[in-house]
Amino acid sequence: MQITPLILEKTIRAANDVIEQNAEEVAELDRAIGDGDHVINIQRGLKVLAEQATDISQLEWSVAWKKMGMLCMSKIGGASGSLFGTLFVAMAKDSNDKVFDTLAFSSALLAGVEAMKLRGKSAAGEKTMLDVLIPVAVVLQENAAEDALSDLLIKVKETAILGMESTENMLATKGRASFLEERSVGHIDAGARSSQLMICAIADVLLQECEAG
Repeated sequence: MQITPLILEKTIRAANDVIEQNAEEVAELDRAIGDGDHVINIQRGLKVLAEQATDISQLEWSVAWKKMGMLCMSKIGGASGSLFGTLFVAMAKDSNDKVFDTLAFSSALLAGVEAMKLRGKSAAGEKTMLDVLIPVAVVLQENAAEDALSDLLIKVKETAILGMESTENMLATKGRASFLEERSVGHIDAGARSSQLMICAIADVLLQECEAG
C-alpha cells in the first residue's frame, strides 16, 4: 500500500474527532494535577488543522509537516503549541528530499521527538506526553525495516497505551503538576492520554487503509 500525503486529511480529522469525543475525560485528568486547559488548547489547534486538512493533504510530506508545525505554534496555547510545533517542524526538516516510506517516517518522528525533548528540557519518566511519544518513536525505529505496516501499527498502538498507563504511578517533575510532588502520583498525565488517543486514532485510519489494500 502506498501512503501519500492525501492520508493526512483522514488522520488529522481522526485526531480531531477522538479528542472531541474524549475531551471531558482529558480535561478531568488535567484538572486533577494541572490547570485544566490542556484539552482546550489541543482542541483549538486541531480545529485549525482540520479546517485546512484538505489543503495540507495536497502538499509534499515535508511541506505539509512544516505547515502543520507553524499552525500549531501560532494557534495552540500553552506549552503544547510550542512542543507540537517543534515536533512537526523537525519532522519536516528530517524528511526533506527523502523518498517517503516507513523508514523515512520513523526517522522523521524520532527527529521530531528529540527536538521536543530539547525544547521542553524533558525526557521519559517525568509524567508528560513524552512518556508516550518516546517509546512510540523507538518502537517505530526498531521495527520499521522488517515489520509489515499492519503489524507495525498494532505495536505502535500497544506501545502508546502502555506509555500512557505508565504515567499513573510516576512523580511529576515538569509543569504545574510538579508542584503537587507526591500527590501527583496516582493520576494519568493528560498530555500522555491525549497523545495516546491521537496516535491510536491515526493508527486505526492507517490500519483501515491496509485492509482496503
